[in-house]
Amino acid sequence: MSGPSIDPRLLDVLHQASSLELFQLSTLIERLLADPRRIIAVRRDMHLGQTVRFLDWRDGSLREGNVVALRDTQVTLQDLRERREWKLPYAAIEPPAPNAAARQAEAAPAPAAPRPTRNDFRCGEKVAFEDKYLNTVVGTIVRINERTASIDPGDGTKWRVGFGLLRHVLDI
Repeated sequence: MSGPSIDPRLLDVLHQASSLELFQLSTLIERLLADPRRIIAVRRDMHLGQTVRFLDWRDGSLREGNVVALRDTQVTLQDLRERREWKLPYAAIEPPAPNAAARQAEAAPAPAAPRPTRNDFRCGEKVAFEDKYLNTVVGTIVRINERTASIDPGDGTKWRVGFGLLRHVLDI
């Protein structure tokens, strides 16, 4: 088991405890881990797409994954090594460094590209965007509205997407 080691004296005490005592301890730990203040402390500096470290319960090792979704009591990550999706409680995540994203942005200031506007798109053009699950959706603009474009991906669904989220797709 990698990561922080457990004090051998504590392990001895746990081995000597009765099953009932271990169960009581387990329920107390579960309540403490489900405390909203603990969840907020971890979640405060997390954002979609961020790379974080998490505990693999199978072998106790720390792994890296990208944040795919943030829910009330759990986070969905995509493991960088196995490309497997994990749904984990926030307690399994190593808290990101406070304001790590802000420090990263300060370290590498890149000139921001201008956001696309309504004038950058026409009906019939092929565009792409990411849905709320960070899946890329490619479709054709069927209507231009004042603030959004209506997109038909050709699978029977329809999307209304803000122009700032769209990008042109080139057919080669």
